[in-house]
Amino acid sequence: MLYAANVTDEELAGIEGPHLRALRASLAQSGEPAEVVPFSAKIEAELAELPAADRADFLASLGLESAGLNRVIQAGYHLLGLQTYFTAGEPEVRAWTIHRGDTAPAAAGVIHTDFERGFIRAETVSLTDFVANGGWKGARERGAVRSEGKEYVVHDGT
Repeated sequence: MLYAANVTDEELAGIEGPHLRALRASLAQSGEPAEVVPFSAKIEAELAELPAADRADFLASLGLESAGLNRVIQAGYHLLGLQTYFTAGEPEVRAWTIHRGDTAPAAAGVIHTDFERGFIRAETVSLTDFVANGGWKGARERGAVRSEGKEYVVHDGT
C-alpha cells in the first residue's frame, strides 16, 4: 500500500501531527509493506505554477530535496520492486524501467525482445564514472567501462 498524506507545512518540516503519527503506528502494527509519503497539496500547487528553473530554489527554501510527486513515484518504484537503468549514445539518453534483480538480457528485452534473445554482452559504466569522466567517450578512454555477460544483474546507478 502507498499512502500519500496531505500534511501541513509544519508536518512536512518534520513535526509530525497526530493523524500522521496514528497512520504510521497503525501501519507498523499491521506488519504489511507500506510506504507513507507526506506532501503538501498547497506547496505542490505553488510548485506547479513556477517556471521549471525556479522549482529547485523554491524547494530548497522550504528545506525539501524533492517535490511530493517525485517522492510518490520513488515510493511506488520501491514497493513494486522496480528500478531504472539508462542507455546512452551520441544522440540521446533513455531511461528504462526494470525489476530489481533483472539480468542484463532481461533488461535488454525491455528495449526490444530481439535484444534479449540475441544478447551476448553489455558494456556498462556506473553513473558516478559516467559523470566524472564527462560521458561515455571519456569513461571508455579512462577504462571505466566494463563488459558484462548474461549473468550480470543490473544495479541502479552502478
